[in-house]
Amino acid sequence: MKYIALILLAWLTTNQAGQDIYTCKNAKINLYSSAPIEDIAATATSGASVYNAATGELAFSVPVRDFHFPKSLMEEHFNENYMESDKYPKATFKGKIQEHPDLSKDGSYPVTAVGDLQVHGVTQTRTIAGNLKVSNGVLTMTSEFMVKCADHHIDIPAIVFHHIAESIRIRIAATYTAYKKQ
Repeated sequence: MKYIALILLAWLTTNQAGQDIYTCKNAKINLYSSAPIEDIAATATSGASVYNAATGELAFSVPVRDFHFPKSLMEEHFNENYMESDKYPKATFKGKIQEHPDLSKDGSYPVTAVGDLQVHGVTQTRTIAGNLKVSNGVLTMTSEFMVKCADHHIDIPAIVFHHIAESIRIRIAATYTAYKKQ
């Protein structure tokens, strides 16, 4: 996990080290699929993210195997049959927040990130709405969006088609602290 955070930090801090950089090492990501026979839910709490407030750049990464399900069989099928986690070990987003909220003032700001979402080895350009909250110098970003399995070449076999929805709801909550160059 530290390795992913360092890569994200290096990507965003080229010529910008220490200037308006915020990091998160434990973002919470929930996925949810509602289907007629059985709902599927999982949570990962190891998402890494870097936000450069000066440029709006945002990078996010989560190891796919870090999603945990209530049933171990679901987790096994998720990693082996659908996400092919050994072949595609992480999901990432690299983009830019379009708005420039005043981070010196406490408040809640709607934001929109435009960039590339890579899941299952397939990259899609996305526009993702979210919220950035500032409270006593701490930033929290939240977002909820849908990911279509077909858009990322995640095949759902006909035999389990009624168990898994074609679109998966993703919820993200990330708390950032100012990056201190050491």
